[in-house]
Amino acid sequence: MNDVCNAPGLLPIETAISNMLDAISFNKHAETIPVMSSVGRILATDVQSTINVPAHDNSAMDGYALCISDGLTTYTQIGSVFAGQTFDKTLTPGQCVRIMTGAALPAGANAVVMQENATVNNDEITFTGTIEHNNNVRFAGEDIAKNSVVLKAGRKLKGVDVGLLASIGINEVNVYQTLKVAVFSTGDELIEPGNALPAGAIYESNRAVIISELNNPNIEVIDFGIIPDDKALIQKTFLKADEQADAVISSGGVSVGEADFTKEVLNDIGDIHFWKIAMKPGKPFAFGKLPNSYFFGLPGNPVSAAVTLERLVKPALTKLSGNEPKPTIRLKAVTTQQIKKRPGRTDFQRGIASNDENNNLVVTPVEKQGSGVLSSLSKANCLIVVPAQSGNIAQGETVEIELLK
Repeated sequence: MNDVCNAPGLLPIETAISNMLDAISFNKHAETIPVMSSVGRILATDVQSTINVPAHDNSAMDGYALCISDGLTTYTQIGSVFAGQTFDKTLTPGQCVRIMTGAALPAGANAVVMQENATVNNDEITFTGTIEHNNNVRFAGEDIAKNSVVLKAGRKLKGVDVGLLASIGINEVNVYQTLKVAVFSTGDELIEPGNALPAGAIYESNRAVIISELNNPNIEVIDFGIIPDDKALIQKTFLKADEQADAVISSGGVSVGEADFTKEVLNDIGDIHFWKIAMKPGKPFAFGKLPNSYFFGLPGNPVSAAVTLERLVKPALTKLSGNEPKPTIRLKAVTTQQIKKRPGRTDFQRGIASNDENNNLVVTPVEKQGSGVLSSLSKANCLIVVPAQSGNIAQGETVEIELLK
């Protein structure tokens, strides 16, 4: 099998992301589900409207619908129309009807005047202010035109999208099937939380972060738990996960230690596209292809695992689920402290962004930046992105940050 693990140099993170997205092909099947259960799912087909929204010209407010007669300020009221009703007569110049917000505009009506600008004297209604054609009228198809594409395939549905689909009478929608993602961690030192902690052991936290971060309606997580540092067991787990999942995420075992077997197993049963990235934290990250799925080998250090999950794995899973990844939004902020860094790798330091007394965006690096200090990521609300070629950043300089969700 292909092995690029020993290629000289480190892959820039931008190149790694681009290579991953280019390598991933999407071929998911679709299913039909109730629209009320579709939030977070990915549309499999374009949705067209079979109706106009609004379905008819209607009033934008409570008031009076009238047929304008030039120069006239007092009109004769000949009836009323409420939302959900229609008026069966055609207005002629000088006539009006009482109308409620959303009610269909009667034939002949060409303007609506708000009730606050009307003085009522029995059926004689006098209006103040300028009366102009089409004032306060919402036209049929103004929001959505009949036969237009309302939502395109590949869209991840939001709550407001569900309302939009309901507004055109749709109660079922075609979406891609959920993405199955297998997750496990490797390491003899790892202990499940809730058990006694032997000397030299640590509680396993990476799966907790990964599974929590992947908790959304479009992903089904298959948890394979903790796998000991045994090459045969790791290989068996990879093969079983490959049979059940579209993507396999492992944590640990991709470094250079004597017991780090994940990389060896991946090379035996799959194709490793790349390993080692010029980023900090997160250098020992592996990506490639198993017989039936894609794999993502995350570092064992908890911050490294969390950052590579956010910056590398999530965009790949987005594409694999049928949605196009969006560029990460970066903001400019002034650092309140010096940022220590050596040139060579893109650094994602944990920071706390806020607004100063002049409402300018500033950022303060979290004190402890070690890749094993998970509390630093818990305290942070952003990542400070320091380019690979940069060295130390002085206090008061402008940096780029990525807000954490």
